[in-house]
Amino acid sequence: MSELPSTARAGLATALDRVGDRWALLLVESLLGGPRRYSDLKRDLPTIASNVLSERLRRLELAGVVESQRYSARPPRAEYRLTAAGRGLAAVIDALDRWGGRDGAPGPIHPRCGTPMEPRFYCPTCDELVVPGEVTTDDEVVFA
Repeated sequence: MSELPSTARAGLATALDRVGDRWALLLVESLLGGPRRYSDLKRDLPTIASNVLSERLRRLELAGVVESQRYSARPPRAEYRLTAAGRGLAAVIDALDRWGGRDGAPGPIHPRCGTPMEPRFYCPTCDELVVPGEVTTDDEVVFA
């Protein structure tokens, strides 16, 4: 695990260990569109060094974010796809993209009305959104 301050949230520290480097989330973002081969990923991220791409793919596979499937034994070649855990990063990537974007660029657009969508916390048991102000401390929010 990373050397993070003891006050850091354990889940955040674990997430950063799994996907918290320069290329990991960019690879996940590329794979959100569906399975990709190594050459596809290299084309999507032309500035990543080949050895770094290989190492990140191995690390993401060990972390359970990416899985590979061989499509050629000689030479050995694989196709990469996201696991359910990897697909779960879509909202995180979208939020980071908007946070880091220029001029508050909108996120995905709702196709029916054309309005930019926003991430929200939702309680499936109560079938309602949790709005800012209802939760006053981090201790009251439980992430399962």
